[in-house]
Amino acid sequence: IGNYEGLVVRSATKVTSEVLAHPGRLQVIGRAGAGTDNIDKDAATKAGIVVMNTPGGNTVSTCEHTFALLMSLCRNVPQAHASMEQGRWDRAKFMGTELYHKTLGIVGVGRIGGAVAKRALAFEMTVLAFDPILTKLKADALGVELVSLDELIERSDFITVHAPKTTGTDNLFGSEQFKKMKRTC
Repeated sequence: IGNYEGLVVRSATKVTSEVLAHPGRLQVIGRAGAGTDNIDKDAATKAGIVVMNTPGGNTVSTCEHTFALLMSLCRNVPQAHASMEQGRWDRAKFMGTELYHKTLGIVGVGRIGGAVAKRALAFEMTVLAFDPILTKLKADALGVELVSLDELIERSDFITVHAPKTTGTDNLFGSEQFKKMKRTC
């Protein structure tokens, strides 16, 4: 990397302290996406390298992907597709469930979580939000109910996580949290 002034990476590329040990002419690392957990920001700072991201660049596509997965899950799309490929149509197995009047829990209500909330409300879902920095005023403006993580886990029919990967969010869900969820969550 020492031959270049700039480095642009996506999530799969790890920019470690070893990579930054001999930065040469490198002045900036740009992350094509929101998260920068794949970049050793301390090592970059020590080397005088600016780390930047592109928040908002993937908000709509990530939000739409969330709903594609949610609807696929609710409507048993992968299972129905596999059945059709095998020449069967077991319609009764693939009725699925509606999103209408279900409760969606969103962990992390920044750009992406907020976009998910907006679309969930269009499906007439109840939206619960857990985000330590979300204010009640902002939650009210989004039309979501601000709750504790435990309450979100206990009340949600579906849970989606849109929080940055930090030491505070790593391993946020474990066996104890799964035990608290509805059986159908």
